[in-house]
Amino acid sequence: MESEQIIFQQLPAARRSMRVAVVTETYPPEINGVAITIHRMIEGLRARNHEIQLIRPRQSRNDFAAAGPRFEEVLRKGMSIPRSENLKMGLPAKQALIRLWSLNRPDIVHIVTEGPLGFSALAAALKLRIPCSSDFHTNFHSYSRHYGIGWLRKPISGYLRRFHNKSQATIVPTASMRDGLDGHGYLNLRVVPRGVDTGLFTPRRRSNVLRNQWGVTPEQPVALYVGRLAPEKNLPVVIKAYDAMRNAVPDTRLVLVGDGPERPALEARHPDVVFAGMQTGEALAEHYASADIFLFPSTTETFGNVTVEALASGLAVCAYDYAAAAEYIRDGKNGLLAPFDKTQDFINIAVRVATNASRRNALGTAARATAEKIDWEVVHDIFEAALREVISGRAHTNAIENRLSA
Repeated sequence: MESEQIIFQQLPAARRSMRVAVVTETYPPEINGVAITIHRMIEGLRARNHEIQLIRPRQSRNDFAAAGPRFEEVLRKGMSIPRSENLKMGLPAKQALIRLWSLNRPDIVHIVTEGPLGFSALAAALKLRIPCSSDFHTNFHSYSRHYGIGWLRKPISGYLRRFHNKSQATIVPTASMRDGLDGHGYLNLRVVPRGVDTGLFTPRRRSNVLRNQWGVTPEQPVALYVGRLAPEKNLPVVIKAYDAMRNAVPDTRLVLVGDGPERPALEARHPDVVFAGMQTGEALAEHYASADIFLFPSTTETFGNVTVEALASGLAVCAYDYAAAAEYIRDGKNGLLAPFDKTQDFINIAVRVATNASRRNALGTAARATAEKIDWEVVHDIFEAALREVISGRAHTNAIENRLSA
């Protein structure tokens, strides 16, 4: 056994294959940033010849476990999340996971979501002494105030901190998120950024046919929002910005891409807005590229994949100065930033870009150039290295060293 370990240590890094158990309560065909991101990460690991066991809730009666070369799905029972019927929450499964991993032990357990299934995976990994990492994807403690359970904010924050601190590394998408969580007592934080598919999201997909369907001419400015139509997305600010843009440029049009509980009320109040519904793949990319301005005033993101998709599509992005926008946008150069949660400042930058076509075009060109530098292959390399650090036990040591040198 000792000689086998020595041989393994001497192998080039590219030849060392990991067996990774990934536990997530959301995955395609569900459409959200977490599902899309973890699918990308898994495909990146598979392309590097790592063995993946994906454990997730069954999404419907017609959902069957997939299998392929070095890939296995394990489906567990789930239940719909209140007010998000299209999303599932996995049910507790600690004993089942202990049996599963006792028979075929993974090198590492990577937990994507902190629900009952994720908690079960954490408990099982700790019981079996399997190295474990976790993702911090969603600000549940921020979401709580939008769903009438703001009084649970402190308990939820405490639960999330205890959950993640039991793993050997918590992976976050931005340096600002790492710094914020570090200040709230989170340990062993590691930044793994997110990339964007610049082949899919590109200005070349701009479509005058689609713009005609929206009822606009090639010269009219179109503002776009992409995301869930839900309370936590700060949609009233989108509408306020749009109203101000129309006051300055009357033929401005707003297109909302996405679905959610707020859609019926929004449609009833704003018949002048184009509701494009859920879009995916090339159709989504075409919607991005056919707009001119991207409005994203959400204050509950850990990253915001739509921000980098808009940059790649060559749009003039208006966003708050945090999450992905803070990471990649330089105000006035490749997009416009407003101070965090300052509504009037957000409205002001939206009006500024609506009234200046040449400025819009310059920002869009610079945005595309920025996106071309965000390569998924680099992201996959960083993620793979983070998992290897956890397996080797270096993640905790590196976190301590980083704290001492800070």
